[in-house]
Amino acid sequence: MKNYLRFLSRCFRLSFVGDARYYAWMFLLTSVVLLGVNAYCKQLVAGLATTGMTDQVSWGFYIANFTFLVGMAAAAVMLVIPVYIYRNRELHDLVIFGELFAVAAIIMAMLFVSVDLGRPDRFHHLMLRFNFPSSMLTWDVVALNGYLLLNLHICGYLIYCAYMRRAPSKIFYIPFVFVAIAWAISIHTVTAFLYSGLGGRPFWNSAVIAPRFLASAFAAGPAFLVLTLSALKAFTTYQVSAKAFMTLRNIITVALTINMFLLAAEAFTEFYTDSAHGASARYLFLGLHGRTALVPWIWSAIALNLVAMVLLYTPLSRRVAILQFACVLLIVGIWIEKGMGLIVPAFIPTPLGEIVEYLPTRNETFVTLGIWALGLLIYTILVRITVPVLSGRLVFDRSFASATAEHHPQP
Repeated sequence: MKNYLRFLSRCFRLSFVGDARYYAWMFLLTSVVLLGVNAYCKQLVAGLATTGMTDQVSWGFYIANFTFLVGMAAAAVMLVIPVYIYRNRELHDLVIFGELFAVAAIIMAMLFVSVDLGRPDRFHHLMLRFNFPSSMLTWDVVALNGYLLLNLHICGYLIYCAYMRRAPSKIFYIPFVFVAIAWAISIHTVTAFLYSGLGGRPFWNSAVIAPRFLASAFAAGPAFLVLTLSALKAFTTYQVSAKAFMTLRNIITVALTINMFLLAAEAFTEFYTDSAHGASARYLFLGLHGRTALVPWIWSAIALNLVAMVLLYTPLSRRVAILQFACVLLIVGIWIEKGMGLIVPAFIPTPLGEIVEYLPTRNETFVTLGIWALGLLIYTILVRITVPVLSGRLVFDRSFASATAEHHPQP
């Protein structure tokens, strides 16, 4: 226990140490977090009236980001599968960075749900009415919290074993890894079922919602890891092989292709049948009765994803710089598609035929930026701690432990 507490103490101190670039990055994130806290305090006082949400459009920017981040959290499974099932040793250490990002993404997702509550002081009412197993929302709560605990255990155990310079016992983490594979798929599937199970929103009543969620997640998640590994390679001494980048490139290419195919299949069904239930899709892609607030969003997302897919299929993406550019494009494109392009249109028009458009307010945007900054702050600290451990620069000092034991002998 003393060794573990000393490990935590050293990690805590290390998180405050870095070069000028590290301090500038942390200062920027902290400033944005404080702006987000200030914006949320205004929302706490005035209520959800500070957001662009209304009685007609009751889910907006917050739930859109929640949906996107749940998928990003599931991205760790795309590295776990090739490492532990196909024994791809090139990605073995890199799995930890995926798991660490899953922790940060789940924390952000939970924060977005929290700020979406109109009366957070009554949050405990949700726990008093824990309607399990009939409520899909309850399943989502269990899935998210369970996945967070799984990733905390896996990451914490592997990093601590690396710190102690001993091989991890397979019985303490391999079973949890395979459970995490199934759990990662379940968190996004359950979230998709939350939407597709709402009969009053025909735009979501599709069997391909869950596969679309998984395909987009398995594209955007590894794409974010490519950017993370690129930053580690550029700003630290941590070595990332070219084969690791190419493996991630292949995963992203396949997943993005499947996502675009499912989006096209969904659009064909909505427009070819031309049913009354297609009004939400027409509003999203073409506008409805002169209302076109979301049309620029969805076509921008499609353009970004198409450009990224073309780049990934060409030999140009074998260059890391081009691969990074494609990853940025698809992350932004999928964020729009799964956020503003999926959540908001289901509310327009309303079941009564009203068309009430939604756009996020300035205060809502600041709260969102604050949560993203906090998540990146957490992820930066976790990576800052992990890199020295994996590279052997932060390890258990046995001579120090022996000297301590001599000065403080056991009775």
